[in-house]
Parts: sequence; C-alpha cells; structure tokens
Amino acid sequence: MTTTPSHTDWISVAGLEKGFATGSYALDNSADLTGKQVELHAADGSVRRLEFDQDQLAIDGGEAVKVRITSLRERVYLLDWLDERTRPATSYTVVLDTLTDSYTQVIGTLPTFDVIKTGLYERALCGRPLTDVKVDISHGAVNKPYSDGACPHAKTDELIGVRNLYRYSPTEVYEHTYLNENFYTWHCLKGVEQGLCDTDACHYYKIADALYLFIWREKIVPTLGIVMIDEQNHRSDGKIFGVGDTEDAPLANFPMASYCQRLADTEYPDDL
Repeated sequence: MTTTPSHTDWISVAGLEKGFATGSYALDNSADLTGKQVELHAADGSVRRLEFDQDQLAIDGGEAVKVRITSLRERVYLLDWLDERTRPATSYTVVLDTLTDSYTQVIGTLPTFDVIKTGLYERALCGRPLTDVKVDISHGAVNKPYSDGACPHAKTDELIGVRNLYRYSPTEVYEHTYLNENFYTWHCLKGVEQGLCDTDACHYYKIADALYLFIWREKIVPTLGIVMIDEQNHRSDGKIFGVGDTEDAPLANFPMASYCQRLADTEYPDDL
C-alpha cells in the first residue's frame, strides 16, 4: 500500500465519482413514496408540499426535479436533489422520518473557483474556516404544524471516538475516525485515493437508535458529503457533492453507499 502520496495523487470530485461507479454498493431508489404528497412544516411556520412520482419530485406544484430516495430503515427515507437554477447550485438533502413525523434538512452550497483559490495558510491567518463549503441544517414536522420538540433528531456524541471501515465497492475502501464534535479523519485504504487522508469539518445527528446522519465538508477539494449510517445493519448510504474539473464543468452529485463495520472505540482516561 502506498503511504506517501505525492501532490499529483489528489483528484477532482469527478475523478472520485468515476472510481466509485464501478461495482458501487449504492442502494436502489425506494418506490415507497411514489404517488404520495408530504408537507414539511418548518420552525419558522413556512410549509412546503412535496409530490413524488418515482424518481421525480415537485415542490409546491413547481417543475419536477430528479430526486434520489433511499431507505436504510423502514419508514425513514433519505431524499436528495439539486437546484441548479441557483448560482451557486444548491444541494438539498432531507431525512424524512415517517415514524416520528419529523424531518431534518441539509442545504449545501459550494464555493466559487475564485474562493477556492484562496490558500489554506491565508485562510488560517485571517481566521476564516479552512473550507468554504457551507451547510444550513434545520428540523421540522411532517404533515402537521411544527412545535417545540416535534423533531427528535439531535446532535450526538455517540460516534466520537469510533473508528469505522466503509466498503463502498469492491475497489473503494475507507476508514473514518471520529475525533470530536467538529472534526473527523478519513483515510483511503484502497481505491482511486489510496494512501490519501485528511481531517475535515463534520456534523453528527442521531436519527434513531444506532442510526446517524453524518455530514462532512472537505477543504482540499471542496466537497460536501452526507450519509446515513446504520450501525445495526452495518450499512451506510448517501452522496458526495462537489465542483467539477473546471469552472465550467458540471457539478458532481453522486450516490455512495457501503457495507461498514466498527474497528475500534477510543477510551480516554478520566483525569484528562
């Protein structure tokens, strides 16, 4: 295994997508919501109506967009789509929990190439975040007005200290080490990024027992990753969203799913 990568080993998100495509363990689209309508009631009182038709989604009666719908747990769905009419394009991901009639939404945007070109050293000296990948995370109620406590999804520390192995395909294998409430480390053990690793900003939410929403924001190649991790069934599913090879290239927004296993739990001494 190569453990000392050169600068040429970093690839674009489009290159990563090609690596993940061969033999991908991505879940098939769920048809459970086909023909149904769902209302999302936000904390600010706004309401959106979602109408599903196989792999198409119409919002408030507007033009349908392509949506990916998967389910690791019965009656809990991960919805993902892009709004490419906005500039920059906006990523929408919703955990639709029909067991508790609640949802969590993640809205993501990527930086422009002008922003990307700002070096990490300059960002650090100026007190800027090392990544300009941005997310807005919110919660709400499904098919009923929002009220305090309507959504049980909450930030969690249950993954902190965990080291997990993720097999995304026969050729792509990674490990994650969840360091603290703000950062984790990824390491490619096998695949197109073999030998590469980094520590990036992240967010953790508990959706149900042993079911987590994990979000990360990379800084070297600006990337937004959003996955559900089911530690009961040893599966994960989600997506990676990132810039293209050039400023004019299409954005990458591709599915990724894995068979996963826990490698270790870190226990720190009590006297820290």
